[in-house]
Amino acid sequence: MKIDMDLAKRLKSAREFLQLSQEYVAKQINVSRTSLVAIEAGERKVSSEELKAFADIYGWGIDELLYGKQEINNVNMFARAFSTLSEQDQHEIMNLIEFKKRMKERILNNV
Repeated sequence: MKIDMDLAKRLKSAREFLQLSQEYVAKQINVSRTSLVAIEAGERKVSSEELKAFADIYGWGIDELLYGKQEINNVNMFARAFSTLSEQDQHEIMNLIEFKKRMKERILNNV
């Protein structure tokens, strides 16, 4: 039985990026936490139903989970994580983005 280690790594990375607990994700995909740990460690295969549930929770397409396309995934994962924040937290993040842009412009313009 061949386990896709890249899939296991992508599933774990997505969960950690979104700052979701193993308990939460396990409950959402209807498996035990022990099963989720085994999936993320590449010790257990993922069923098609579980794969669909992971895609829904993480905001990734199934093909992205299976084959990876990290540049697209980061944007999707950021958007999903951002949308779960409070309005105040979203405002703080937007201010930080603007600050970082201004700092980059200063560096480029040697100001």
